[in-house]
Amino acid sequence: MEDSHPRQLLSFVGWYRPTVQRAWLYVRGPRPKIDLQDPPPFLNLTFHSGRRAYSLGLEPALVRATRHLQSPWFFAVFAAAYIVALAFLAREQAWLTPPEDYIGCTSVWWTQNAGCGLDGVDCTPFANASFSFRCPAQCASVTLHNPRTVGNERVNFVPLLVGGGDPEVTYRGDSFICAAAVQSGKISDSRGGCVTLSLVGSFTNYLPFTANGLTSLGFPSTFPLSFQFLPETDLTHCTDLRNDALIFNVLITVLLFWLLRPKPILTFWSLFCIGFWHVTLFSQPRANPPPIDAAFQTFLPALFVAYAFWRVAWRFTLPAFRLAPLESSVLYLSGFWVGVLANLTMDKIPIDRLTAADIRGREGAITALVIIILILLAIVINQVRVIRKTGWLPHYLAWYVAGGLVVLVISQLPGLELRIHHYIIAMVFMPGTAWPTRLSALYQGFLLGLFLNGVAAFGFDSILQTAADLQRDGPSGSALPAFLTNSTNFNTSLPLQNQTLFWNPISAAVSGDGYDGFALLVDDVLRYMGPATNYTLSALTVGIPHFFRLAYTSSGQAADFTMPATLWPNGTWVDPLPGAT
Repeated sequence: MEDSHPRQLLSFVGWYRPTVQRAWLYVRGPRPKIDLQDPPPFLNLTFHSGRRAYSLGLEPALVRATRHLQSPWFFAVFAAAYIVALAFLAREQAWLTPPEDYIGCTSVWWTQNAGCGLDGVDCTPFANASFSFRCPAQCASVTLHNPRTVGNERVNFVPLLVGGGDPEVTYRGDSFICAAAVQSGKISDSRGGCVTLSLVGSFTNYLPFTANGLTSLGFPSTFPLSFQFLPETDLTHCTDLRNDALIFNVLITVLLFWLLRPKPILTFWSLFCIGFWHVTLFSQPRANPPPIDAAFQTFLPALFVAYAFWRVAWRFTLPAFRLAPLESSVLYLSGFWVGVLANLTMDKIPIDRLTAADIRGREGAITALVIIILILLAIVINQVRVIRKTGWLPHYLAWYVAGGLVVLVISQLPGLELRIHHYIIAMVFMPGTAWPTRLSALYQGFLLGLFLNGVAAFGFDSILQTAADLQRDGPSGSALPAFLTNSTNFNTSLPLQNQTLFWNPISAAVSGDGYDGFALLVDDVLRYMGPATNYTLSALTVGIPHFFRLAYTSSGQAADFTMPATLWPNGTWVDPLPGAT
């Protein structure tokens, strides 16, 4: 019995070494390394009838029929004609409307919380004025990305629309103007358009309604600024041509694969340029008219990344389909245009940013993330299987492990949060597609389009961002004051004109943060800012609900507001829920 442990150890070592060696040999793959065969054209069909076989070579037939179009001079003339046509299309799209007449999909007349100043003086005029605007297309899908409070309701991930259900179609002043124009039927969501807005001042009891795929909120109290749309506008050249440009560019890329068939590297650069400028000029311009200087600021470094894409992936895959123009067009262009239009094709996925706070805060985001991870895992496993067959798996594993360690280190830097933009996802996964397979071609097209969608629309945003960068217009996490008035001490026997609202003074615990006063929102309008700890309700209208939110101020700047306390017409006081607005 004394030598049982050494025998067990020797037995384990005898089993362990060959097992590890076999695993390593499997991961390492064949030696010497091998190249995969080019896939045979899928559309070279053969039919059998008895003892006879009939071949239908669609790909060779197309190649023979279009061989006279392979001249470099023809490609040069075609490219020049395309650039001229694109320039005229872009001019018609963006440069015939005066720049000052453009507004964005999230443009509003009244900004949230204390943004319009005391009694809204910074957002005047309230009435007796009209303005004409041009709205871009696809504003119905542009939504809030932080919760917004309207009365005692909170909404998120929808266009902000308040009112519009009355006979005059009256909207509250903080509604998204272009989404309101779509809902009211003044413009088309697919084509955009021009509208003339008329400010009509104070309004009470905004009614909700649903039309044209959009639903607005109601607001049962009074708001000082409202707008309606006039039946006519004096602006011209109002049609958004992004759909026309999409059809044009898709057709050009199809012709590129089917008829012109230039050298693979020219095909790659053509796709890159077409996709970049389509996003820049049409599908997701950073402003209107598109800022060409900012576009070129991104375009030049993007060229260097694209060259890396060609060197590490595309040059090994695209030439493998040189005799299959129909099949390659389906594989590459389907993924490419899905990626270029990621703002539309992935709009229904309930994930806006890959940050923990965003994923926790949106319904369905965790489920969607799990599904995406499972799909990515299946794709990665399949690509690893392909790479192992060639003997290159250790090389790729070493680079990906090294990159992962670098990301892990920088993600721990204090005061910064890791932000994986979709252009970074494309850069990470592109090297793993460097194989002549149909799935690799599909992935390459998608990843190139995804990269272009990211950098052309937003630039090369940093992989590390501060909490302030990610905050947008959401709460900052500041301290919150508390109402002294509550549901237990509110005197319902007193008329509204004799009521006074009270709150706690600044405590010693938060005085060191520089707070010197309070800001009070009454019915979503800033009605008081100062050091007092009470506010008389004598000026409020009787018979309608009222909503109150309170914040600390520092040097005249309001911090986060509380959730709303509600005073109903029957005198019932409802305390605010926990949380900030």
